[in-house]
Amino acid sequence: MNSSSSSPSKFLDLGSVIGEKEVKKILVLFLGLAASCLLLYKTAYPLRQDLNVNNLTSPRPLLDHTSLSSPQTRSKSISFREVLENASTENRTVIVTTLNQAWAEPNSLFDLFLESFRIGQGTQKLLQHVVVVCLDSKAFDRCSQLHPHCYYLETSGIDFSGEKRFATPDYLKMMWRRIELLTQVLEMGFNFIFTDADIMWLRDPFPRLYPDGDFQMACDRFFGDPYDSDNWVNGGFTYVKSNHRSIEFYKFWYKSRLDYPELHDQDVFNKIKHEALVSEIGIQMRFFDTVYFGGFCQTSRDINLVCTMHANCCIGLKKKLHDLNLVLDDWRKYLSLSEQVKNTTWSVPMKCL
Repeated sequence: MNSSSSSPSKFLDLGSVIGEKEVKKILVLFLGLAASCLLLYKTAYPLRQDLNVNNLTSPRPLLDHTSLSSPQTRSKSISFREVLENASTENRTVIVTTLNQAWAEPNSLFDLFLESFRIGQGTQKLLQHVVVVCLDSKAFDRCSQLHPHCYYLETSGIDFSGEKRFATPDYLKMMWRRIELLTQVLEMGFNFIFTDADIMWLRDPFPRLYPDGDFQMACDRFFGDPYDSDNWVNGGFTYVKSNHRSIEFYKFWYKSRLDYPELHDQDVFNKIKHEALVSEIGIQMRFFDTVYFGGFCQTSRDINLVCTMHANCCIGLKKKLHDLNLVLDDWRKYLSLSEQVKNTTWSVPMKCL
């Protein structure tokens, strides 16, 4: 018991000898050394820190998530010129169509349009040259899921998303927006085929384009002469070469809407095509035979030659969908035959009568 009771007294005696100030200095020195050791340890072994996956970064991200935000952001990330450059052929030709929400819905016209390229003869390779100009954000979202070359064309103050009935005020605005856009395409030095999305591409049409025409247009009714501007034209399918004549003509065409505010682009074309200024511009016009570029107004007489079929002379989305599905059915049956068909009989128009 004596030895155990003497230890505390010895400790107290030591404390008295050293003094209170000396004890504090020793404690401060000890704590300083401990902190230095801890710092050196963390520096030598940094992987012992807790990993936070949210803080992991790479010098170059694999995916730019800003492109997945909104259509407006995506359209700003790539200009219209860039979209055209990415899609153009070697001779700077693009295929342009326009799309709104009503035509972009699943199982609607855009799906049929793309399907026609996939099952057409020589048309699969042309899909890479198609630029889809989307007139509203939902059309752009759907297009971006299905096709690589989509561009969101924002038009302030106008909603182009719903079905636009022929010759209604919104329809007229949409048609003139199209002419304005195509003028810009020409000004940027691109030739183009413009095609409505209710046109089925069954064969490569490029071999059927005229080599000497600046401006070439399809017809509702063709009367046998490709030089005759009195053919009943249809602006749903046009081929235009970029040159000073075509640019001046398109500018004049767009400006002429002010003289005929209640008419759409096709009717205004018919008004101005014989005007003196068009002759002064010197644009060379050609018009396509409906044998090659047919439609519901005048179906192609020979399925062995037809390149495109247009749901023209048909008002109403449901009617167009019904009859264009029949066109693709007729085409699939034709492809399954071992011999050429001598007499062409289309199942259309049916609803579009």
